[in-house]
Amino acid sequence: MTIVREINDEKRHGQHYTPTELAVFLADRSFATTVLQKKTITVVDPACGDGELLIAAAQAARSAGFTGSLNLIGYEIDEAAVVAANRRLQAIGVQAEIILGDFLVHQRDMGSGTVDLIITNPPYVRTQHLGQEAARLLANEFALTGRVDLTHPFVSVASRLLRQGGTLGLLCSNRFLTTLSGENVRRTLMSGELQVCELYDLGDTKLFKAAVLPAVIIASKTPPMGLPAKYVSAYEVAGSNGDAGGELFEALGAAESGTAFHNGKHYEVKVGSFVPPTDTKTPWRISDPSSDQWLESIEKRTWKTFGDIAKIRVGIKTTADRVFLGDDWKRSAPEVEEELLLPLITQSNIAPWRTSDHLEMKVLYPYDLSAVKRRVLDIEEWPGAKAYLHSHEEQLRGRKYVIEGGREWYEIWVPQRPALWAEPKIVFPDISENPRFALDTTGAVVNGNCYWISMSDIEDADIAYLMLAVANSSLGLRYYDEVCGNRLYSGKRRWITQYVKRLPLPSPETAEAQKLIADARALATGGEVNPEQIAQLDSDVAAAFSASPRRNSSDQQSGSEATLF
Repeated sequence: MTIVREINDEKRHGQHYTPTELAVFLADRSFATTVLQKKTITVVDPACGDGELLIAAAQAARSAGFTGSLNLIGYEIDEAAVVAANRRLQAIGVQAEIILGDFLVHQRDMGSGTVDLIITNPPYVRTQHLGQEAARLLANEFALTGRVDLTHPFVSVASRLLRQGGTLGLLCSNRFLTTLSGENVRRTLMSGELQVCELYDLGDTKLFKAAVLPAVIIASKTPPMGLPAKYVSAYEVAGSNGDAGGELFEALGAAESGTAFHNGKHYEVKVGSFVPPTDTKTPWRISDPSSDQWLESIEKRTWKTFGDIAKIRVGIKTTADRVFLGDDWKRSAPEVEEELLLPLITQSNIAPWRTSDHLEMKVLYPYDLSAVKRRVLDIEEWPGAKAYLHSHEEQLRGRKYVIEGGREWYEIWVPQRPALWAEPKIVFPDISENPRFALDTTGAVVNGNCYWISMSDIEDADIAYLMLAVANSSLGLRYYDEVCGNRLYSGKRRWITQYVKRLPLPSPETAEAQKLIADARALATGGEVNPEQIAQLDSDVAAAFSASPRRNSSDQQSGSEATLF
């Protein structure tokens, strides 16, 4: 029995309340690992909100067959949530101690090895919202400042507080699985204190009302058990019809991969195992015999990676786009000199192989384009730009980090390398369902929602075309999904430096690779791209690696995304 929640689902202080069905799943999986042969089990929720996880824990304990005493403790910094939690727990006859206070402060007074189960959905907040004492604690004890995800300190504290054999049931963002910012969490979970038992990447299942891509980690404070942990992922399958497929949470608990139908959407539920990588920078991925064998065959035939060949740069970041970017500069008052307005490539201008011929956006770029390194122009020599920038001076001077960095107040925060814009370059958007790697020869500037690789960094132009071929192929797409796996809602992927640099290249010396280079050159510099050419490219990439690309069922052809040509 669960009573209606009394406060808004969007949790104060940066956290969203755990949906009931997800709370039940987390609690059930946590108690499946928890040692039950005890008279008393102590359960702590460090950020209990309105008590949903504590309620689920009480129900899961009984369902698991525990007949002893359950010591439930919750911490919460929101007074209204504490009131709601007490009322909900009392309504179903569950005894719990709900403490109004910050767990990260109180945990210092708790004895090591005193807790059997920590079940938690940590908030995502700015440090300053936690109060001065908690902020100092994060800075001193965990070296975290600024905008921080509390997953890291919560996991660190859990490894100290749990008894030997105790369990951590963690619900958090799935970003820690694959991003550089999640390395500290991965490091803590791989430190040896905690052993990952089960891992669930719940992807775009939309279990929260907010745009949250969750993950569930069940870890135990036990010695290594020798068997790999279960690893499950669930992502939407595009284009499926009907209501075929099992219930989502049943599919997550299954021993084999399958499909699920949830909230009107179909999901591919992939079941495999987790084999920790040898370093904490490497993203975590699902391991299964078929995928592992395929990756091994690719790696055997990999000559170099994209990161070995050239530097991958993000586009410019102005931190004042309304001032520096525009599509109708003729209307600007005062009017800016045309020489300082450069065409700008954004996400919408990039299709596989080529950028649009018509770039509507332009950027006010106050830098010497002949300079290898950043050299800002003297605006005294550009009266139109000077007057325009001064009309926005208050906003631009408000960017104190620019001035404190020894820069002029009218500069772009990240202008990149001015002299390189004139060189041909490979450009691609940072978020896209399918790969969109294009050759640009217009000399345009690249916006901050895209990345670029200057061909001046690549010794041989043939290698650049080889990179385009692999990146735009079905094989390249599958490699991304198998190795990087950072997918967002509706199948969209993050094409950022840490992932793209890992894409493989076959040896350019083989006949297969030479044909592939010719294919890519024709696609990047020729006329309209047609499906037959894309199919031939996929075949040629597979031949160059001597491996089948084998598309995922949810993926379209890499060239099927809307083209601009």
